[in-house]
Amino acid sequence: MLFAAGFGTRMGALTAHQPKPLIKVAGKALIDHTLDLAKAVQPNPIVANLHYHTNQLQDHLAPLGVQAIVEQPDILETGGGLRNALPALGDGPVYTSNTDAIWKGPNPFEILKAAWKPEIMDALLLCVPCENTVGHPGKGDFILGPDGSLTRGPGVVYGGIQILKTDGLAHIKDTAFSLNLLWNEINAAGRLFGVIYSGKWCDVGTPEGITLAENMLESSSV
Repeated sequence: MLFAAGFGTRMGALTAHQPKPLIKVAGKALIDHTLDLAKAVQPNPIVANLHYHTNQLQDHLAPLGVQAIVEQPDILETGGGLRNALPALGDGPVYTSNTDAIWKGPNPFEILKAAWKPEIMDALLLCVPCENTVGHPGKGDFILGPDGSLTRGPGVVYGGIQILKTDGLAHIKDTAFSLNLLWNEINAAGRLFGVIYSGKWCDVGTPEGITLAENMLESSSV
């Protein structure tokens, strides 16, 4: 599940006439950077939720084999968007991914696949140490325990990719909601886990982020 429905308002004029996932970084659309990584683990199907400038994204994604689900009239946020896409995604755990980050190093989807333990996990989040982030001013989203369990607090940054069991979405009453609601329930049950990403990560949320990401990709260090 690729999250591609946002307005990209922090991009300013760059998203006045195009959706953020189509902004190019190093000559390639943001969403294509993510899609190329995702295809390495052969997910089937691949679904993207759309809301802003939907025609442009549909035209871009259709030849790439991505099923587009348009959210209208209102945007559903990450949790509502994922639940809305479940008829296309099917049963069982899913990968979900933001489409506005650039990764340098190991394939993040393969790292999650190797670390996934469904017998003890309901969610496995890919986490980035603050020192491995580029242009990210925050102090982290989660504290990673010795056993890989996550609790809220400053520590590591959630990189925007995870494996998630979707059963808990059914009883959330809101139509539009963040996946944070489901994470809170999974955390309370002791089944929220994280795995560390050893490479570099850049959140491309602003025009400045494009330059930072391109410089990161050109750098010889990992």
